[in-house]
Amino acid sequence: MTTANLDRPAARIVIIGGGPGGYEAALVARRQGADVTIVERQGMGGAAVLTDVVPSKTLIATADWMTIAARAGDLGISFGAGAPQPRVDLEAVNTRVMALAAAQSADIRARLEREGVRQIVGTGRVTSPSTVVATAPDGTETTLEAEAILVAVGATPRELPAARPDGERILNWTQLYRLTALPERLIVVGSGVTGAEFAGAYNALGVDVVLVSSRDHVLPGEDPDAASLIEEVFRDRGMTVMSRSRAESARVVGEGPDAHVEVTLADGQVIEGSHVLVAVGSVPSTAGIGLEEVGVALTESGHIETDRVSRTSVAGIYAAGDCTGVFPLASVAAMQGRIAMAHALGDAVRPIRLRTVAANIFTAPEIATVGSSEKALQEAASKYRVTTLPLNRNPRAKMLGMRHGFVKLFSHPDAGVVLGGVVVAPRASELIFPITLAVEHRLTVDEVAEAFTIYPSLSGSIAEVARMGHNRRTD
Repeated sequence: MTTANLDRPAARIVIIGGGPGGYEAALVARRQGADVTIVERQGMGGAAVLTDVVPSKTLIATADWMTIAARAGDLGISFGAGAPQPRVDLEAVNTRVMALAAAQSADIRARLEREGVRQIVGTGRVTSPSTVVATAPDGTETTLEAEAILVAVGATPRELPAARPDGERILNWTQLYRLTALPERLIVVGSGVTGAEFAGAYNALGVDVVLVSSRDHVLPGEDPDAASLIEEVFRDRGMTVMSRSRAESARVVGEGPDAHVEVTLADGQVIEGSHVLVAVGSVPSTAGIGLEEVGVALTESGHIETDRVSRTSVAGIYAAGDCTGVFPLASVAAMQGRIAMAHALGDAVRPIRLRTVAANIFTAPEIATVGSSEKALQEAASKYRVTTLPLNRNPRAKMLGMRHGFVKLFSHPDAGVVLGGVVVAPRASELIFPITLAVEHRLTVDEVAEAFTIYPSLSGSIAEVARMGHNRRTD
């Protein structure tokens, strides 16, 4: 670890929130020689590690095995008479899920300790542009002075007034891991990223799933071709997808083993199930921590307004992560936190560039995107070309029994520069990286196409779809 100039005292940094935005910022600040304190109430890693990203993707990874098993017949593999069939022990699955989350949190805590970051368990409240009061679970208060404050408090699941989670039958996504047996029928309210991921995972685990979507299609904010394919896959796998259906309320009927839930839609229709997952977005955890009192500007939704170097409207106070409403991604939160510390401590800093953010939806198949979407290009009246290649034309995909998916590139029709891309495939989160590099470094489709790929490989489709975008030059 590098140290600061010993002729001057170390800058004091206080970070509220130990999620990716907070702990990544702490590591950067310590490398710059700062005196760093993190105030975190839940556990290092925050919701991303303990209740959101790590648990959900671990659960989805388990469901992936069931999806692979479902393709066995296509590969000539069958279960003989008397052979054991795959069976899901949800209690064992969830025990593993939460153990992995706890282990990851412990790893982060241990690393911060090794780096010399002070950690306080409790809730942080900003009382001035240079002061944070940390309140421990027993009510003890500690006043922390700082040259710079980073607020990285994340967000919590949004609730419907008439469908309050009870942790047993009506659940938000942080409560799903309490289940010890698979639901008989799971109603998922909300078809955004979270709703689609959990609906797909539980469907793969063998649960009868009903997905209630208030929009025309699932994943309304994503590439239309990708969203349509996922909805088609959902229906083919036996999921009930109810489009243009808005949930008004959810209630538990009956008691004990005979209890079930009833979800009432806006048109009066009632859907019955054993459990309901309410996945209708999130709200920033910015209330009651002193931000408005010290002059930090918030949006109508409660998100903290920040600029491209993570500054808020108050000098010396920065913000990162889901509480800013930029992109609800751990990678973006971490980048915001790192940028904030670089700026606060006078290091060279490059403002965040959202054009190069890669994102992934962990359905089966996955949807990965980077750069400009087709909708954004249309709204900007930009010139662009679309080249698309179905995954089922790829020899490696055929060998693996992969039928659903595609690779799509957006490029400038004259210059050939790659503007964005979409990959729908198993492990699309890994396949998007070459396209991310192309967008980041403004490579042309020809430059992507000229790079060698392995034969056979899924990445070969990326080079092939780039070749499809070539413009013949005669000059």
